Amino acid sequence: MPLDNIILDRGSPVPLYHQLASQLEAAIRNGQLAKGEFLTNELELAARWQVSRPTARRAIQDLADAGLVVRRRGVGTQIVNDQVRRPVKLSSLYDDLNEGGRKPTTLVLNFEWMKARANIAETLRVPTGSGVLHLERCRMAGSTKLAILRNWLIGDVAHQLTEADLETNGLYPMLRKFGVRPHFATQRVGAIAATATNARILGIASGAPLVTMRRVMQDDTGRVVEIGEHVYDAAHYSVEMTVMEG
Repeated sequence: MPLDNIILDRGSPVPLYHQLASQLEAAIRNGQLAKGEFLTNELELAARWQVSRPTARRAIQDLADAGLVVRRRGVGTQIVNDQVRRPVKLSSLYDDLNEGGRKPTTLVLNFEWMKARANIAETLRVPTGSGVLHLERCRMAGSTKLAILRNWLIGDVAHQLTEADLETNGLYPMLRKFGVRPHFATQRVGAIAATATNARILGIASGAPLVTMRRVMQDDTGRVVEIGEHVYDAAHYSVEMTVMEG
C-alpha cells in the first residue's frame, strides 16, 4: 500500500482520524489505492501512522460510511469497486450491465422443471402442480460476483429456454427473442444478511449485507410470466431512482 505521501499534522486542530480518513479518501479517488484492493488491518494502520487503534478504526469507519470501503468480518477492509447503480425500470441486470459497458457473465446453478407449490402457483396464476421452470444463476461483471438470481417462469414461456441460452444471455433478452414483451412489474427492494449458502456462492462473509429484490412481471397481454427473487452483494450494488414533487 504505497502511501508515503500521507502525513499527519499533530499540531493541527483537525482530529487525527479525520486527517487520516481524508487522505485515504483522496488516495482512493485518485486511483493511488486501486478498487478491489484490501487495506491493512487497524493495528498495522495505527502502527504505520503512529496513532491509536481507535483513531485508525474511526478513520476506516468514516471511509465505510462514505461508501468507499466495505468491512467484512474474517475477510478485511476492501476498497469497493464501482457499484452497479441500477435504475428503477423494467429491465434485467444483464441489460443494465451491458448498457453500462460492463461485460456480464453468468453461471447457471440450477435449471429445473418442477411442480408449482401453492404460493408460486398463486402468484403466477396457474393451477397448483403446474409445470414451471425454476432457475438459479450467479451474475457477474467480469470476475466480480454481483448477484444470485432465482426465478420461476410459467411453462408456456419457459419451454423455449435452454440452459445454454442463459449462460450467454440475460433472461429478459431471451424472453423478448421468443416474443414475450415484459410490460409491467411489481417490485420490492429490501436488505438481509447473507446466509451461509448465499455467502458461499458470492464469495463473501456469512452475514455480509445483501440487497434483496422481489419482482413479479407481466407481459403486454397482462399474463403473469415470471417471479424473480434476487440478492445482490451490497458492496457492488445500489438502487437508483428519480423522485419528483407530486
